[in-house]
Amino acid sequence: MSTPLPTLAELKVQAKSLRAALAGSGHAVSHSQSLELLARQLGHRDWNTLHASVGNAPPVPFHLGQQVAGSYLGQRFRGEIIGLREMAGGAHFQLTLRFDSPVDVIRFDSMSNFRSQVSVVIDRTGRTLAKTSDGEPHLVLDRNALRQ
Repeated sequence: MSTPLPTLAELKVQAKSLRAALAGSGHAVSHSQSLELLARQLGHRDWNTLHASVGNAPPVPFHLGQQVAGSYLGQRFRGEIIGLREMAGGAHFQLTLRFDSPVDVIRFDSMSNFRSQVSVVIDRTGRTLAKTSDGEPHLVLDRNALRQ
């Protein structure tokens, strides 16, 4: 998966920073020139092409190395996204998570089955498509606990 483009707002902030940096080094450029320079730096022909590439698509909610928390098969976890693949045009994502501490996925006192890493398919809200026999998603990410 290629690195997702920043949002339009982030691109405009980057162009503004570029303009200020160039002005600080004695190379004054207009705002539109800084937008054009930024577009070329990102491998696009011009600002209009970059703008169309970003469009109004929602930002990708996950990235490699992102620290996450939530529950997996009813057990709380914290971990890191170590694998990521966009699916269904960005409607779903296949994530591979490495847990900070192994998670016991068996709820019986007399048995244990610890998992240190799992691969799941989730939607944009952070819930797996697969469900347990009681109808609960296998994994649910805490949206408030998503950290960079």
